[in-house]
Amino acid sequence: MGVSELIQAALPLITDWLPTQRWYAGKGRAITGLTPVVGTPLQVGDPSLLHLLLRVEHGATGGTPQGDIYQLLLGTRTEEPAGIGPGAVLGRLTQGPYDGAVLYDAVHDPELTGRLLEHLATGDRFGSLSFRRTPGPGLPANLPGRASTAEQSNSSVIYGTSLILKLFRRISPGTNPDLELSLALSRAGSTRIPRVAAWFESRLERAEPATLGLLQRYLPDAEDGWELALDQVGRLKGDPSPGNFAIEAHRLGRATAEVHRVLARSMPVARLDRTQTRQLATAMADRLDSAVAAVPGLLRYRSALRSAFQQLADAHPDGMPVQRIHGDLHLGQAMRTPQGWVLLDFEGEPAKTVAERREPQTALRDVAAMLRSFDYAAAHLLAGGPVDPELAHLAAAWAARNRTAYCAGYTAGGGTDPAASPELMRALEIDKAVYEVVYEARHRPSWLPIPLAAINRLALTV
Repeated sequence: MGVSELIQAALPLITDWLPTQRWYAGKGRAITGLTPVVGTPLQVGDPSLLHLLLRVEHGATGGTPQGDIYQLLLGTRTEEPAGIGPGAVLGRLTQGPYDGAVLYDAVHDPELTGRLLEHLATGDRFGSLSFRRTPGPGLPANLPGRASTAEQSNSSVIYGTSLILKLFRRISPGTNPDLELSLALSRAGSTRIPRVAAWFESRLERAEPATLGLLQRYLPDAEDGWELALDQVGRLKGDPSPGNFAIEAHRLGRATAEVHRVLARSMPVARLDRTQTRQLATAMADRLDSAVAAVPGLLRYRSALRSAFQQLADAHPDGMPVQRIHGDLHLGQAMRTPQGWVLLDFEGEPAKTVAERREPQTALRDVAAMLRSFDYAAAHLLAGGPVDPELAHLAAAWAARNRTAYCAGYTAGGGTDPAASPELMRALEIDKAVYEVVYEARHRPSWLPIPLAAINRLALTV
């Protein structure tokens, strides 16, 4: 195939194309170097399929001093594939064995993503690249894939109505928590996650294998929790009582607790001692200080918020239990199916390293994150426009009802009662809202009032 020659010919096109992708984490910083880590041909001919792990150097901010590793699936064809879309095409190669061929993101090519499914179905191995299956019925190997448009930090390919493959774009050594936790839950028989069918991984430079992709059962009849919530909130404009979403919030709380209980049985648990609990509070205070420097509007709340973190440390002299959790839970990670709520995307916060995401945490961090999501759903109706006081009151009442229902469901499902740990819950909500303030200030200034309203409320809470 002339893999080295193909890669060298592709690098100039990759340099221009990569920063335009929404999953690229180095936006705003110039690429200073591209270094191929390993390239693996998965199909030769016309079309061809090249799996490429590529180190991208763009400075240390938001990445590592050595740069970040990205996973690319590159296709070549003599002519541009029909219907692929301009954003998926890198350009025409001008040198090497594929001179004149079109280079494109193969995630958008049904034939080539179908070949990827074949490798997953048969458990193939190509050098350091390994495809692995879970025990059970065989996988279909003749389904073309279609690229999903729903992902942001990763890419997904849907096969028929039965399977979905998540391709992790920014790669770190180690087992991705999404695979690790989903496997643990699948093996324990949990019905609260899509069953894992297969995955693939690669060993990076003598490090432990890095997870590259995760194949799971697809849920074609599922409804997105965020969209369901927005629909309910949107109806407040014409009907102060548009429906009782609190019933669903209660069920979602119960589902969250069930997942936490299975993870606590299936994965190691620990207990933070007094010193570690104080370190947790100190880390929250440090994140607040960094946020104040980035968003000066937080300065007026700094003293009250730091006091909340100190109250957390004082309220838990004997420490607290910690375990593996979802790590990035919100309504968009929850899907309502005919059989009940299902949780997705156990990857954790993408900005953190794999090692950080695999650290045990208090299960109530997931609860606090979901409470913030209810606030966002309610306030989304008001963002970016003049505030209608009556509508704002209705939205706040909607959020309060669903926050209460979710916590009640979580407790009923066997989770720790959030009301029994008010200092911890307040600190966790503040920590999440502080993160949101910085994010919105940088990316969606019109949404900044949403987390600032939470900061104001939490700062006044005694």
